[in-house]
Amino acid sequence: MHDKFIPIKEVTLKNNCPECFNTQGLRLTFKQRFIETQFYKSITADIKQEINCNICHSIIYPVQWTDDIERVVEYQKRAFTPKKTSRYLKKASWIIIGLIGLVFLAFVITVIYPKL
Repeated sequence: MHDKFIPIKEVTLKNNCPECFNTQGLRLTFKQRFIETQFYKSITADIKQEINCNICHSIIYPVQWTDDIERVVEYQKRAFTPKKTSRYLKKASWIIIGLIGLVFLAFVITVIYPKL
């Protein structure tokens, strides 16, 4: 099972980085969980956000956020619309469903018409 978060939206922030104090490098990224197995692909409702600084290449954790950064993140959360959750069955799933249906149909036919 491949479980990963795919980036949905990136926003450049004009706030100061708590590490290097630069106003040009902060990026807020919203990511949504994508699950892929042998039988299906799925986009879930799990969302996470991450703030990175492109200047000092550090991850800014919520403990380091200033009040200004918190306000901007809350605003961007409200403005963010995630992708709709979905599930797509792959070819292997349809083959298994078809085989189960055929076995069930054969069983029903042998029970209803045992003398054929």
